[in-house]
Amino acid sequence: MIEIIDPGLMTSVQDQGRIGYASIGVPTSGAVDPALAAHCNRLVGNPDTGAVLETVGGLTLRAVEAVVVASDVEPVARTLAPGETLQVVPGVRQWHYVAVRGGVDVAATLGSRSTDTLSGLGPDRPRAGDVLPVGAEPKTSPVGETWPMRPREGAVTITDGPRIDWFTRDAWDALTRDEWTVTDASRVGVRLAGAPLERSVERELPSEGLVRGAIQVPPDGNPIMMLADHPTTGGYPVIAVVTPDDVATVAQRRVGTTIRFRRPP
Repeated sequence: MIEIIDPGLMTSVQDQGRIGYASIGVPTSGAVDPALAAHCNRLVGNPDTGAVLETVGGLTLRAVEAVVVASDVEPVARTLAPGETLQVVPGVRQWHYVAVRGGVDVAATLGSRSTDTLSGLGPDRPRAGDVLPVGAEPKTSPVGETWPMRPREGAVTITDGPRIDWFTRDAWDALTRDEWTVTDASRVGVRLAGAPLERSVERELPSEGLVRGAIQVPPDGNPIMMLADHPTTGGYPVIAVVTPDDVATVAQRRVGTTIRFRRPP
């Protein structure tokens, strides 16, 4: 078991999410950066689907009994003796992960241990003093030390959105030409600011399906990329969609940093 000493910022339990429930309005949720979460799981010998702690930083936990842990900040599997602590400080990326050998063994909802911050499904966010159970010993051994995973650099690839025809040609050109600044970030989405994107169609749009990586444009013209806890439908037109491999690249940019988009090569 592990005890939460300080929950830090936006800390929650996450795995690879709830698959197949969008038709009844349930988002997939799961880790914002599933590849990074899986990497931490492999360090301690867990399957990729093991539940981890996701945090923006400031998380401090203490071992109630001996546990093997690893994080993206300290990418090495090591044993915490009873009473020893692990702290995750904010780093070069927005989201960090702590894996515990055996996984965080909270109750599953619809097949997932993920906390959905939009719908409220899944376990409550950890609070100071909470003691979280750890699952059974996995069959795979920890792999020990490995190389740090660096944030990916360069432009992010996007494809045409279903409502690209609701925007002027200059809006699409501006989206792939200009630099965009991250102004706010949560598990629901990433808000960007730049020269407002101009619409050619001004009428209201009935709500339609959304996917992770969809770039909606609200009336102020500043785009919002949908993330893990995004609603399954939305009423703002989607000008573009970030390719799946690049969604985490946007999600991991910290507030105040910039990003560029590009068409597929």
